[in-house]
Amino acid sequence: MGLGVDFRNRIARRASEEIHNGMVVNLGIGIPSLVPNHLPKDMMVMFHAENGITGMGPSPEKGKEDENLCNAGGFPVTLNQGGSYCDSAIAFGMIRRGRVDITILGSLQVSKQGDLANWIVPGKKVPGMGGAMELAQKARKVIVLMNHCDKAGNPKIVTSCTLPLTSSQCVDMIITELAVFNVTEKGLLLTELFEPYDLQEVVNKTECGFTVSNNLRKITY
Repeated sequence: MGLGVDFRNRIARRASEEIHNGMVVNLGIGIPSLVPNHLPKDMMVMFHAENGITGMGPSPEKGKEDENLCNAGGFPVTLNQGGSYCDSAIAFGMIRRGRVDITILGSLQVSKQGDLANWIVPGKKVPGMGGAMELAQKARKVIVLMNHCDKAGNPKIVTSCTLPLTSSQCVDMIITELAVFNVTEKGLLLTELFEPYDLQEVVNKTECGFTVSNNLRKITY
């Protein structure tokens, strides 16, 4: 089953802590699109989308959507003061030149080495790969937001990805409804737990082994 709104917002709020003033940040569809709603109003961040927007703001209020203003997933967005439009060639050029500080993406699987599989399930129709490959390789930091398990209850944090890879050894951080992991040269490091979950539940729902931080944080919001 999918996550409820509260869980999705908790994940998005935690991801927002990685964003600092002056950054250029690219957001994937799904949970990542909620991240701007959790930033301080006085923080200057330029949200980038590969369809040609830099400077996206929070989601519009219901009834105030602009049908001509959307993100790369086709969902309505707002534009902050100083924001701009460009064509997709320039938007992708920004990614490939390493101008994006952080990309926050959804995923189907992430391996213990930080391999990313997020663009296709074999045999199912998809709208396209979008900018996932470029973002995974060229953004300065790659953060994945996702359910800890899939709809069948299978772990999405795995020893090795069984789905087609988007990019290898590219993920820096994983945030799920249960926990936060950093991807290190020695494997996964569990750094944070969301309340009310405990360590054993994370172990039970994670396919691969991981190390636990000596300064394990408990997230209570």
